[in-house]
Amino acid sequence: MSTDFRNHSSIFVEAINVELERAMNSFLKKLVEQRGYHFIGKNALKKMEGTPKKLLIYDGNNNAYDIGAVIADISLQPIILIESEYTQDYNRNKGSWVCTAHSALRRRYGSIRSSIAVLAGNWSSSSVAMMKSYDINIFLIPFKRICDLLAGYSIEFDWDEKDRVTAIESWNKYAALSNEQKSNIGLEMVNFIKSDLEQLVLRILDDTVEREIDKILIELRSNLGEVKEYEFFSVEEAIEFLNATELKQAFITTDSLTLFDPPPYFNDI
Repeated sequence: MSTDFRNHSSIFVEAINVELERAMNSFLKKLVEQRGYHFIGKNALKKMEGTPKKLLIYDGNNNAYDIGAVIADISLQPIILIESEYTQDYNRNKGSWVCTAHSALRRRYGSIRSSIAVLAGNWSSSSVAMMKSYDINIFLIPFKRICDLLAGYSIEFDWDEKDRVTAIESWNKYAALSNEQKSNIGLEMVNFIKSDLEQLVLRILDDTVEREIDKILIELRSNLGEVKEYEFFSVEEAIEFLNATELKQAFITTDSLTLFDPPPYFNDI
């Protein structure tokens, strides 16, 4: 693999991400296909060969999103959206992208029940909290866990950002590993979350649970561009609200937040 135009650290991160994706996809594919569902994912190997495969899914505005993987039913209706990502630099941009993409796709595909993100490496608490606020189920594989795995192969992974020598030495050691050894690193990463991930996926796919309305969201838009959202926990409350004769009063801005108001706080994030 050519390293002329990319530093060893970036290539190493990509290699670890490929093994994580391969191992997770293999595990989930076997898990769901045994139960009559389809697992649709990218071919992770293509990334390292320089010809990325994209799994593009479109929202209602014809925007395409490159999704990690999808679990679909027998009719190919998507049920679960899945992302797996390793990062070494407290990546917030990727977290923002997942929130935007998954929420947009859930508005178009009414069959989607849940989103899952398997995050490895260094993810900031703010990124994780943001994704949780979008109802994305998070599984974390800590950076130290990955360092310990690689240390078993005498590979140092926790080098200083400017330590090019260690980065090159570590990459060369990793590149010298057999394909089986590299695959085992991916499997060990997934094993860290495997049990909890399996339980969640099976719970999401459980069709014996009676379907009920959990809550109702009503969004009102004025001709001036104002937007207000109302949340109700029963159909009766929502109907009563919509039957109100003075709905336009909802846009009186005296109760609107100001820029000095504190952010919302949630105990479960």
